Amino acid sequence: MRKLPLLVVISALFIASCGTGEAENDGDRTPPLVKAEPATTVRFADRIDAVGTARANEQVTISAPVTERIVRLNFDDGGYVRRGQVIAVLQQAQQSAQLREVQARTREAEQQLERIAELKDRGFATRADYDAQVAAAAAAQAQAQGVRAEIGERVIRAPFSGWVSLRNISVGAIASQGTEIATISDVSTIKLDFTVPETMLSALQPGQPIEARSDAYPGEVFRGQIHTIDPVIDPATRAVMVRARLPNPDRRLRPGMLLTVTIENSPRMALSVPELAVIGEGDQRFVYTVDGEGVARRTLVRTGIRFGGRVEILGGLRPGQRVITEGVVKVTDGVAVRLAGAPDVQRAQAPAAGAATPEGG
Repeated sequence: MRKLPLLVVISALFIASCGTGEAENDGDRTPPLVKAEPATTVRFADRIDAVGTARANEQVTISAPVTERIVRLNFDDGGYVRRGQVIAVLQQAQQSAQLREVQARTREAEQQLERIAELKDRGFATRADYDAQVAAAAAAQAQAQGVRAEIGERVIRAPFSGWVSLRNISVGAIASQGTEIATISDVSTIKLDFTVPETMLSALQPGQPIEARSDAYPGEVFRGQIHTIDPVIDPATRAVMVRARLPNPDRRLRPGMLLTVTIENSPRMALSVPELAVIGEGDQRFVYTVDGEGVARRTLVRTGIRFGGRVEILGGLRPGQRVITEGVVKVTDGVAVRLAGAPDVQRAQAPAAGAATPEGG
């Protein structure tokens, strides 16, 4: 019976000692270690992103105007041709013979016209005879011009300078009317067509610079300008077609390529913080700043766009104000923090590192 009070006393002392230890631990709790950096001003701009298709500055598919045999081809696969250069020649022997015949009749009609003119001047030919012969000479000349036109159709020339596609036809083949002979593309400049939602139409204007990127050339940027904005909006997609022009002196861009387009609008210098520093709750955004006494303060901010891992700050912060960027989840409003890299933190870590060596030994 005497042991029971002793056990009660021991239990009470144990509970009291535990409570005292917890109170001491709460008082000695180490402030959380965080990283902070000052809010800085960087460049921001509203961006419009789109996907477009590259097109040649000029492109034409040359086809046979008549059904005839090909007697000569004057281009190689992927070769360069100049404006007016002969691309292909179709057989024209029959037309050449007709031209010689018509030319002979034309000379005869002109000679007859000269004789009737002399007779008319001497009073031996009527005005009607003279007019009839003038008409005959003009008809012969027209026939000659028609035959020359037929011969000209059989000599196919490049309408502009450019690069020729792969050749799929050979000399000696009979080309039907409309048969493709070659495709010529002027790729010194690339037309880039892309669509933009009508809600962004007010942010576009001719002459505005753009940047284009292709998966064929990772990391490379091609720069150009908006050339034309289609005056008609597609009622099905509510989007407008925009055409830009990109210089292409080295012919790296090819017609048919898929390019991603970036258009910047309203460039500006604005205050910013890293994205990890911003916390969202509903429609509000806030950050934790660190005051001069090393205490975290929850600060409400107004944010803008995000770019390059940073968030535009429209209000709530001052330039240079320190913002917690790492360890945000470990802090609350009003809690004291330790800043990584601060002299007191480095001094506190140095003994701990040195004390670990004997224990390890």
